Amino acid sequence: MNENTLQSAFDRYLAKVEEICETKDWSAFADMFTEDATYSEHAYGEFSGREEIRPWIIKTMTTFPGSEMTGFPPAWSVLDVPTNRVICDIRNIMRDPGDGSVHEASNITILTFDDEGNLVREEDIYNPQKFADMTRDWCRVADAHGTLSDIGKKMLAALGG
Repeated sequence: MNENTLQSAFDRYLAKVEEICETKDWSAFADMFTEDATYSEHAYGEFSGREEIRPWIIKTMTTFPGSEMTGFPPAWSVLDVPTNRVICDIRNIMRDPGDGSVHEASNITILTFDDEGNLVREEDIYNPQKFADMTRDWCRVADAHGTLSDIGKKMLAALGG
């Protein structure tokens, strides 16, 4: 794979994720992977194959706090052409809690593509405590503005209000 092909594969990935954020069709996220792809998520584990990735991503992104995330744009990315990988810092952005503030946490994502530009592996690396802190802070603001769901209130209580 050359640099242009790798960049095109990454651009397709980003465009599809942006579309999914609009449609909320997280099953389509799994469809981006090859049938035998792997997904490594350090807090949730390893998922082997598209059909193992699918139920996990749907559940994760349709339940709190994933359901409150509105976008996943990269802050930066690096192409590693010899390995068909893109290493990037993905911003996990929460919806406006009611005061216009921006709440986000990021993760390092390593995407691996095959020679045809198909996604064969994703690995997400992050600090779960930073996500918990961000979620707690977002919940506090949303609660103060009357936009926090009941499940969010339970999460806030669990995170130490």
